[in-house]
Amino acid sequence: MKILVTGASGMLGGAVATALTLRGDRVRVLQRRPASLPGVEEQRGDITDPAAVSVAVDGVDAVVHLAAKVSMTGPWSQFQRINIGGTATLLDAARDAGVTRFVQVSSPSVAHHGAGLVGVGADPADPDRARGNYARSKASAELLALAADSAGFAAVAVRPHLVWGPGDTQLVARIVERARSGRLALVGRGTALIDTTYVGNAAEAIVAALDRAAEIDVHGRAFVVSNGEPRMVAELVDRICAAAGVTPPRLRVPVAVAKAGGSVVERLWSSLGRTEEPPMTRFLAEQLSTAHWFDQRTTREALRWSPTVSLDEGFARLAAAYRAS
Repeated sequence: MKILVTGASGMLGGAVATALTLRGDRVRVLQRRPASLPGVEEQRGDITDPAAVSVAVDGVDAVVHLAAKVSMTGPWSQFQRINIGGTATLLDAARDAGVTRFVQVSSPSVAHHGAGLVGVGADPADPDRARGNYARSKASAELLALAADSAGFAAVAVRPHLVWGPGDTQLVARIVERARSGRLALVGRGTALIDTTYVGNAAEAIVAALDRAAEIDVHGRAFVVSNGEPRMVAELVDRICAAAGVTPPRLRVPVAVAKAGGSVVERLWSSLGRTEEPPMTRFLAEQLSTAHWFDQRTTREALRWSPTVSLDEGFARLAAAYRAS
């Protein structure tokens, strides 16, 4: 197939584009920054620009859409323009161009209402109850993508949970940077069980969804993806720190204090117009203090996929990458 991948300059998008290229697909990527990926056709452009998007989808068979504004803060208008408007623009252009498969890369946060998620599947995306502008906008974007599903346009949503691996600038890099500066603290006791997903596994699941998109038990549906190895937050943080050779956190912040402080920080960041990621938000405090693990049986059966890299192997690879850097 000839496949368009948006957001390939990110860790997961790059892994998806590379996996498709290595198996022999022709891959075109669309993003604002250079992707620097061997063997791909690169187009620079913005997902919100109809002209650039129209050129990007011309002649492709399928689309994997990862481009998004990913942040814990920022005005709603930005999330709406990029995550919702960009998805709508891409969907319209893809259907007009005769694309037959569309994979929307979403997030489990689209169905998170503040309480724990324990052994659940892919509950419906709910933009009215999702927590924070990112989750709300991704929920709306997922609903747009799945609503576009039809006999000639198979749409599926994949929700990888907490993707990490070598080169991760989100979860791993932030934990390591704060640990090095002595500013890393656990929220509560760090005993909440959460699922994570090694980047290679997440990429393989997305490719599997692309391959199975037209099948009756896949198209029009959403699937949560994870390693299926829930661990306590404290253990995951300790193992990331160990892989990077930094001291794990000794500080602990009570959950109520973290939530209240996160709310204050959100208001402060908004009033000052700050764009860097804040040290804490209420959403982040909720995520770090409540369980988030998922029943993977439906996902693995429908996509005919299972993780190939265990958490232990993933942390070994992460440690090797830090030693080599």
